[in-house]
Amino acid sequence: MVVEPADDWRRGDVVNTPPPTSPPTFELAPDDVSVTPLWPVREILDGVFFVIGTVLVLWLGWIVVSIGLDRWFAIGSVFLFWVLLAYVGLPRLQEVLSKVYVPDYFIGRSLTDIGVLGDPINLALDGDESDIHAAMSRAGWTRADELTIRSSWRIVVSSVLRRPYPQAPVSSLFLFGQRQAFAYQQEVDGNPSQRHHVRFWPVPDGWKLPGGFQVQWLAAATYDKAVGISLFTLQVTHRVDADIDIERDYVIDTVRYVVPEASLRVIKDYSSAFTTRNGGGDVVRTDGSLPILDLTGLETPEPERVQPATDALSRAMSHRVPPPSLLAAAVMSMAKAAVTLATVVVAVVGADSLSVTASTRELAVMGSSALCLLGLWVFVLAHHAWARIALMGVCTVEAVTQLVDLNAAEDVHFLVLMSTAITVLILIAVSSDGARRWVRPGRRA
Repeated sequence: MVVEPADDWRRGDVVNTPPPTSPPTFELAPDDVSVTPLWPVREILDGVFFVIGTVLVLWLGWIVVSIGLDRWFAIGSVFLFWVLLAYVGLPRLQEVLSKVYVPDYFIGRSLTDIGVLGDPINLALDGDESDIHAAMSRAGWTRADELTIRSSWRIVVSSVLRRPYPQAPVSSLFLFGQRQAFAYQQEVDGNPSQRHHVRFWPVPDGWKLPGGFQVQWLAAATYDKAVGISLFTLQVTHRVDADIDIERDYVIDTVRYVVPEASLRVIKDYSSAFTTRNGGGDVVRTDGSLPILDLTGLETPEPERVQPATDALSRAMSHRVPPPSLLAAAVMSMAKAAVTLATVVVAVVGADSLSVTASTRELAVMGSSALCLLGLWVFVLAHHAWARIALMGVCTVEAVTQLVDLNAAEDVHFLVLMSTAITVLILIAVSSDGARRWVRPGRRA
């Protein structure tokens, strides 16, 4: 493709400062910038419960495998262990590590919701949001739906009935601490496992790319070639094609084909050419160039006018649904109440069957705990941060107690194992970043 080259400044700015005339000395500044600021108590508690949840789920996974392989529920135990490992244990472990070593400044990569490096940023744009919507719509791209209860249900229905869902939501990636403002995609022959897609983020006011280049939008374009298993988490996910430059150029060409007045320039050596892996473990490679597509002033025909994402998000905030982690916590709290009720029924019908698991007093404690979890969840749903801390504390105490008992027990009752697993999963769900942002909107680690 023919592009307008960026200004060629390869040698840097000349420094005219004279060299030192005396031997240099090293002196620390009065306020050493290496001093780590103190964390608020609430942030410390968040971190403590986050780590505790990670340890407990790995502990639970070990117990499930060690006691379940020679039981009638062996297959279920192996499946439960895979679910715990793939969807809870490994992501939480990666999230703990990523908080330590993954930088929070711009390095040309997006981040997944657990803080792992995601897709590379391989496209920049100038223009208003409405300009981008107009260009992408003309080029035959479909705007992805937001991830809501309704869209989640549509995903399930389309998967079961094998119906196309061109507006299917894309997973969340983060840049500048914010989830993508919107995304566009194209299904391939109605196959939901293959699609072109590109995510867009607005650039903060006054922010510049390395080297001083100024743009208004950054984007990450990749091509999903199939559905497979994530190398890092063992989750079922889309697999990304390695040649992301081909997808980047495809996005540009589809837009320029219908919007020939759009100008294009490129930053050569924006980064070194590299081959790496994204958050799903897929190999990706790029030549290190960053095209800048200028859509400024592109007029939108009235019938095609698209509501800006900022307006849509503002409207959605007034009736937004809780994050999936909180919804999962509610389902698991009700499941725990059901398991407790089943345990009581078993105790009443056959007193001897629970001789190794729980006394009448313990059953009362289990029932009270289940009701307490449901009550605290209601307060968390109402955005009370104290209720979230209390809920994590109750879950921690109960889970540790039950796991210690399971370790010491010669025989394990299946209902007690399920109750323990549910308690640990509630702790994992409530200590997640999604739950934290729900009670404290506007903050993100």
